[in-house]
Amino acid sequence: MFRTFATLAVLSLAAPAFADGHSTGDAEAGEKAFKKCKACHMISDGDNVIYKGGKSGPNLYGVIGRQAGALEGYKYKDSIMAAGEAGLVWDEANLAEYVVDPKKFLQTYLDDKKA
Repeated sequence: MFRTFATLAVLSLAAPAFADGHSTGDAEAGEKAFKKCKACHMISDGDNVIYKGGKSGPNLYGVIGRQAGALEGYKYKDSIMAAGEAGLVWDEANLAEYVVDPKKFLQTYLDDKKA
């Protein structure tokens, strides 16, 4: 019991080091972070809506392993399409970095301050 409490105490002190719960496995923090994204994006596996959101951005179901800016039926900005064409495929690490500051991520990835 004490070991569990001590572990939770250490994790709670370290939590601010993680951006919005990314990579911590904290579902509540992840849901809170997703509120910024849901205006444009939803998560849906066919008819099974996992998280209701907007439809102006691509469905985020299966985004890991997907080329950036390449899902048919959506109008992407030039920078995200250029990143995909340059080889950007979403994985957990780069997606977590992207959501913290999309503009900075794309500027760095494309080595283009205008991105």
